[in-house]
Amino acid sequence: MILAVKVIPRASKPGIAVAPDGSLKIRLKSPPVEGAANAELVEVLAATFGVPRRAITIAAGAHARTKRVQLEGIDERSAAAVLAGLKKD
Repeated sequence: MILAVKVIPRASKPGIAVAPDGSLKIRLKSPPVEGAANAELVEVLAATFGVPRRAITIAAGAHARTKRVQLEGIDERSAAAVLAGLKKD
């Protein structure tokens, strides 16, 4: 499953929400330096979807704020249930 994600590094309040366009908006504490924000992004997504970190790869946009993230080991129905439980932004 592939998700569209918008990352906001150096956020004062970390969190995850669903944007009006259906993508995920993830606020991270880490700065976008030396992959710190990407590493935190993988940890947040792994915890949110209940999959191991190795099941998450950044398919596109590793150096951009808008990314496409691939999740392995979770079906679309389970992912939709997780997304439905997130707050709307």
